[in-house]
Amino acid sequence: MNINYPFNIASNGRIALATDNQHIKQLIEQVLFTTPTERVNRPDFGSGTKQLVFAPNNNELAVAYQFLVQGALQQWLGDIIRVTQVRIENEEMVMKITVDYIVLQTQQPQAAVFTNAVGAGWSP
Repeated sequence: MNINYPFNIASNGRIALATDNQHIKQLIEQVLFTTPTERVNRPDFGSGTKQLVFAPNNNELAVAYQFLVQGALQQWLGDIIRVTQVRIENEEMVMKITVDYIVLQTQQPQAAVFTNAVGAGWSP
């Protein structure tokens, strides 16, 4: 049983649940958009991608963040997924992160895409 993230109540009045694939995508989202030091008991959890929206738009920084994101995902979700590729595109006011991965339990390839515009929230 996987509880939906963010936590909410379903239309039947019970806790909303997520499928296995939805749950893994939600775990990736948590790693990507948690800033290190944000969690009191796990200060090293996260990847710090929220800062990328306001960073200079250049190839060197994008490559550095790709390695940072891939390392964070391998560290925190390495027992669930194997990350095959991370792509970060930062064009004008919009940032897009694409994570290609393989679910270890099923060996099925998956992809998760997250976008953000400056001044707006993240959207999976």
